[in-house]
Amino acid sequence: MYTIAALYHFTRFADPADIKPALLDLCLTQDVKGSLLLAQEGINGTIAGPRAGIDAVLAHIKTLPGCSNLEWKEATSDHPPFGKMKVRLKKEIVTMGQPDVDPLARVGNYIEPQDWNDLIQQDDVVVIDTRNDYEVAIGTFEGAVDPKTVSFGDFPAWWEENQNQFHNKRVAMFCTGGIRCEKSTNYLLGQGIEDVYHLKGGILRYLEEVPAEESTWQGECFVFDNRVSVGHGLEEGPHLLCHGCRRPILPEDMERPEFEMGVSCHQCVHDTSEHDKARFRERQKQIRLARERGDKTYAGNPL
Repeated sequence: MYTIAALYHFTRFADPADIKPALLDLCLTQDVKGSLLLAQEGINGTIAGPRAGIDAVLAHIKTLPGCSNLEWKEATSDHPPFGKMKVRLKKEIVTMGQPDVDPLARVGNYIEPQDWNDLIQQDDVVVIDTRNDYEVAIGTFEGAVDPKTVSFGDFPAWWEENQNQFHNKRVAMFCTGGIRCEKSTNYLLGQGIEDVYHLKGGILRYLEEVPAEESTWQGECFVFDNRVSVGHGLEEGPHLLCHGCRRPILPEDMERPEFEMGVSCHQCVHDTSEHDKARFRERQKQIRLARERGDKTYAGNPL
């Protein structure tokens, strides 16, 4: 059984590069895999491994500057969610591209999962999904506005174009684990919107704590590991991942003529060149050969 920990924390790291070596070394020695992003604004990522290994890495992160009150969300999986460990240095731990946005200064009002339904069902509240289009496509809250953004960095431009339709409304926003809302609520406050709210702990905490019979969530929640999607109780969903475009697909989508394992699906078959497809086929071949050799690096990666 693998323990999965999803985390983020905004703090001030004077030099994230100094933090990386010890953090990566600990993950490797503890057989913890996944991805962690480090920037001057904090840390973000998802890791998975044995219980003792996850505990050791989380304990280490809590010793980093400003991280003593680190919070994270946990789940379990019968198969390895990641094939390797990456610790990357970034300009932002979640990219919005707005240099004046500072979640450490102020954010919107946190709403506990148990109180979320009451808030979003009020007539003067507009609910906005801050995730990307492919995430929204497989699940969202009933009545939520879908900005149809390709990346989180598109959100400010979308707001500029559409803010007038939300005049005199209170704004409630949500995302997978909460990190995007830390920035989007700060951004809206900076735009002069006074009543801004966001779901504490994101969709993942809502699905974990709110019973299915009381839920206003519809569909599945995309997650950035090999589970691909989860539902109520954080049970693994039916989705697979197209390794051509990294978007979720259903098992029946693999029967469509556009699908080629590791190369394309109906969502991306026309988006990549023949040169790209040739590269993907070679990658797929190398993965298959590595598995045949028993290379554990690819144990958790679907073909």
